[in-house]
Amino acid sequence: MKRGFIVKDLKPISTLKELRIAKGYSSYEYFAYDHNISRAQYGRYEKGEDLRFSTLAKIINAFGITMSEFFSEGFD
Repeated sequence: MKRGFIVKDLKPISTLKELRIAKGYSSYEYFAYDHNISRAQYGRYEKGEDLRFSTLAKIINAFGITMSEFFSEGFD
């Protein structure tokens, strides 16, 4: 059994889609392929399914931003 920290409800999941589109990727599949992320799994992340913290870190790195930048908005 794999162990890891699961990220749930920390940030509106629409942020992943917004960042992907801002990077010029109209399709999540192209983004996932270009960054060596499972296309099917990345599609699930954008739909709000659970993802591991390590995977979130990989995705944030692919967007070229820091964790601080990713989590800096949307928390009141």
